[in-house]
Amino acid sequence: MRKFTTFAATAATALLLSACSEKTQDAAGSAVESAGNDVADEAAAATDELAAKAAAAVDDAAAKTDELGEKASAEAKKAAAAAKQETAKVEASLHNESVAEAKAD
Repeated sequence: MRKFTTFAATAATALLLSACSEKTQDAAGSAVESAGNDVADEAAAATDELAAKAAAAVDDAAAKTDELGEKASAEAKKAAAAAKQETAKVEASLHNESVAEAKAD
């Protein structure tokens, strides 16, 4: 019974579609084509928006990486200067001289 009902509904739909005028079929085709174009336009706009956001994220990450690199370099220079100062203090103590004289050596 279920198969017969499905067959009958399909047959009725086919009969109705075949009874549509060419003008109605053309209008339906135009509507489908227009909807397809709208979907394509929306997809292109979404893709452009995502590409712009991705580019902005990459630029932001690059800027933050540069900033971190500069901070790391500054901290390394501070650490090197502190190590040099401590070395001079140790040398001054060993040679019984001032830190300035030890740095000059």
